Order: sequence, then C-alpha cells, then structure tokens
Amino acid sequence: MTYVTKVYYPDREKFKSYIDKIYDSGWLTNNGPLVQELEKRLEEYLGVKNLLCVASGTVGLELAYRTLATSGEVITTPFSYVSTTSAISATGYTPVFADINIETFNIDPENIEKTINDKTCAIAPCHVFGNACEIEQIDEIAKKHDLKVIYDTSHAFDVKYKERHIASYGDISVISFHATKIFHTIEGGAIIINDDELYERAKIIRNHGSDGPDSVAMLGINGKMNEVEAAMGLCMLDEEEKIQADRKKSQDFYAEELKDYVTFQKRNENATKSLTYFPIVFRSYEEMDAVRTALREKEIAARQYFYPSLDTIPYVEKREPMINSRDLASRILVIPMHSGVEPLVSQTVKETVTKFRND
Repeated sequence: MTYVTKVYYPDREKFKSYIDKIYDSGWLTNNGPLVQELEKRLEEYLGVKNLLCVASGTVGLELAYRTLATSGEVITTPFSYVSTTSAISATGYTPVFADINIETFNIDPENIEKTINDKTCAIAPCHVFGNACEIEQIDEIAKKHDLKVIYDTSHAFDVKYKERHIASYGDISVISFHATKIFHTIEGGAIIINDDELYERAKIIRNHGSDGPDSVAMLGINGKMNEVEAAMGLCMLDEEEKIQADRKKSQDFYAEELKDYVTFQKRNENATKSLTYFPIVFRSYEEMDAVRTALREKEIAARQYFYPSLDTIPYVEKREPMINSRDLASRILVIPMHSGVEPLVSQTVKETVTKFRND
C-alpha cells in the first residue's frame, strides 16, 4: 500500500555514528549535546532565533500556551489537524473558531475580526498545507486588539514568506517534526519565540518548571526532545535538499496533469511553495469518495485530510457552524507526495482522477 506520507530514512551509517556518540557520552535525554547542536543548526538553517526542540508539535503548542500564562478565548481555524485545537483546550483556554477562506484553506482575517470579544487573548492560525496565512492582516488585527499570535507552522518547515522563514512571524510559532514530515526527528517538534523573556520562561516550563537542580520556579511539563531523536534530525538536515528535490518531481507532475480535473489550493504569492502535502478538491463528496475508493482498490491510500471540521468535535463549545470548513473537509483528498513515490503511483493517481471526471 502506498500512503499519503512515508518516513524518510537518512544514511544509516551516519545515524549509527551519532548513536555511538550517545553511547559514549552516556547522555540520553535532559537537554543533551545533540539536542543543543540540533537547536543551533536549525536556528542557522531557518534563520530564526530562540528555537527550542520539544517532544512533539502538540507539546510545542501546549508549551506556547503555558508560556503565555494568561487565560480566555483563543481564535483559531476549524480546518487543521486536531492538535491545533486540542492544545488550546488542554491548557485551559477556550478555542473559538473563525471560518476559513475556501480558496486558500486558511483562517479568514475578516472572520477573525468579527469573532473578537473582551475574552479573546490570542489568535492561533495555521499555515494549512504550508500555505502562508495573511500574515500582515493578522498582525494588524492582533496589534489593534492587543492580542498574541501563535502560529501552527507544522506543515511549513520548507516555507519562506517575503524572504524570511515563516516561523519567524508572530509571537510564537510551532513546527512539527513528526516522522511523516518533510523534516523529522522520529517524533518531536520545535517552538520559536521572538520575545527573549518568553523564551527563557519556555525553557523552564519545558523542564518540569525547574530552573535549577534544586529549584522549581513554576508549573511545567516534560516537553524535552531526547538524543536519539536529535541524532535523526541532524542526519535529516544533511539530506534536506535531496528530500525536497524528490518531492518536487511528484508536485510538478500532479500540478500539470491534474489542473483541468480538480481544484488546487490558492497559494500565497508572497511565499514559497511547500512540498509537504498535495491536496486536491472535488466538486462533491460523492466524487471524492469514488476516487478515494478506486485508489484504495489499487493500493493507494489517499486521505480525506483534514476531516472532520474541528468545530464538530465533541469537546469544543458549539457556536456558529463553520460552513466553509465543513464544505472543504467533505470534498478534499490528499494524494501521495513523498520521497519514494514511484512514477507508476503518480500515473495511477492521474488516471484514476481523470477517469472519474471524464465519466
């Protein structure tokens, strides 16, 4: 079965050499030397400051909200992976949804503005499928209402916006390094904090709230990345150009061969194009489901991603239905685009999609 995503394994001997270092050092976790090295290299690679490696992207989001140390409502997108919302709820905030732009798939700034009230404390957009949000508009709204901006940048490791890495925007950005991402550390993620004081606070919270060997300064969590994961990340960084080149072949093929049959996400013209996912949108749920079923019969697992719309999940407060998000979630498929996708798979996806549209 060919899946939407596939784990990329870097050079085995190089990974083993890092494992040997771990055995020799006797340092497996608790901010070890490889984690520290990875943080420095990632700051240089991405062109950001104050980067902390964490146990997962979800932990990174939870750490972001804990670091803010406030309370109230957080305006977020209903069209994303569930952790974008669950991290808000898990840290005592109330997620409130603002509907998306049906073309870009991102939260609509006009809907953000209409949703703000005296309980609002932050805005939490997601660069969906690596497509940059309307950053200036969101920043303007945040400044007008004195709100913090936390970006879920999980899908955008490879994206720059106006010549800067997309994670350098907002007050805090969080990236996922899950095994299926374009850059991964097996599990893991990173949090990027522009404010130096908040950065120092986040370091303490990440380590159980401890600010020294015999001192606990505040309530914290165990948010640390371990040395084995950092070793994987260091290997991945060395091969990132190859990984992106492999994915671009599939992206270029789909963009050309499917353009007359499905709708693509409208990309932000001020940002580079992510190679993380390739979503396609059909005219109806029935059409999408027929293509998905046909692909599965050919051992290709396209995914209805993201589904369901997050305003429908059971533990969120029900307010207005998010019409655009629910509509998009019912008609979207993400098709395989990763290192290792054979040309035959891409061709089969093309033939299946075009057959159903032609019929």
